[in-house]
Amino acid sequence: FTPSNALVGLRLKLRCTPGDGAQRYGPPREVESSGPVEAGPGACTFDSRHLYTKKVCGEGSIRAVSYNILADTYAQTEFSRTVLYPYCAPYALELDYRQNLLKKELAGYSADLICLQEVDKSVFVDSLAPALDAFGLEGLFRIKEKQHEGLATFYRRDKFSLLSQHNIAFSEALLSDPLHKELCDKLAEYPLVQEKVLQRSSVLQVSVLQSTTDPSRKICVANTHLYWHPKGGNIRLIQIAVALSHIKHVACDLYPSIPVIFCGDFNSTPSSGTYSFINSGGIAEDHEDWVSNGEEERCNMPLSHSFKLLSACGEPAYTNYVGGFHGCLDYIFIDKNALEVEQVIPLPSHEEVTTHQALPSVSHPSDHIALICDLKWK
Repeated sequence: FTPSNALVGLRLKLRCTPGDGAQRYGPPREVESSGPVEAGPGACTFDSRHLYTKKVCGEGSIRAVSYNILADTYAQTEFSRTVLYPYCAPYALELDYRQNLLKKELAGYSADLICLQEVDKSVFVDSLAPALDAFGLEGLFRIKEKQHEGLATFYRRDKFSLLSQHNIAFSEALLSDPLHKELCDKLAEYPLVQEKVLQRSSVLQVSVLQSTTDPSRKICVANTHLYWHPKGGNIRLIQIAVALSHIKHVACDLYPSIPVIFCGDFNSTPSSGTYSFINSGGIAEDHEDWVSNGEEERCNMPLSHSFKLLSACGEPAYTNYVGGFHGCLDYIFIDKNALEVEQVIPLPSHEEVTTHQALPSVSHPSDHIALICDLKWK
């Protein structure tokens, strides 16, 4: 017996009357299902991707995933249901439904590293950490101070061990770490922008891992979620400058020249100043993003960093697809001196993404799409 769509939301009752075939019957017994019938997702956007990731990749390779999983805090508001995601069936925005989909999706990627953004603390503790633990992954969590969500990094236990963690909140680090003194002094010349930067609760999660099979191989895994506002390009530039200085301190000073994998939702399209800065190593003081929120919040400063970073999954048409917007906001940046891309797992087709108009949907648990690639040491 397979319940039909008409039974969604109802409970099932099984009634059994014992009999011996000779018209003699005992008293009937009944049992009721503990929960109602829930709608299944049918074919999911990630089913075809799982065909590429059936097995964990070999010893010299690392499968990395970056994914903004859409915090419950944001998915279940009246605004989300009516304005942001009106096309999404309300039951598909519920936490339990999305969590079941998400666990199925992540388990099927057989990843070595997973960097997640918008992770509710309770989702990490009660759902994701135990589920991924069963698949051999160890989880680390960093909350955003003013919110109930944050960042999570998972690593495969039999491939890596954790050497150290170096997490920061951008605003705090800017003010208190001498590493950022020069930037902090420059920012002080622009009080309006400074105030905005310091109000943000954005964080950076940095974990140093060591290969279990070859202890000489260490890797610095960074994970972040930058400020979201479309006009916040100037704020994101400051945040990414702090992030890269901090990562440099970890991957160059504390652990001389270890490779970097930097994942996250950068809220920046490939045409943005932030993307260009990460990619090229510098940004001019007259770049248009310094006036992203108008003249009164102009802040001009040249910035530079010494990494050679490459977007491992390139520049997909979009990694975020909602009713009013689609664009590429998420990246896995890799140290091109030490790592190379073995394969990029194809993103779902446009047809799959738009089957239910946009994301999230009954067959996809987030408004973002996971990036997945296999990397290898050079």
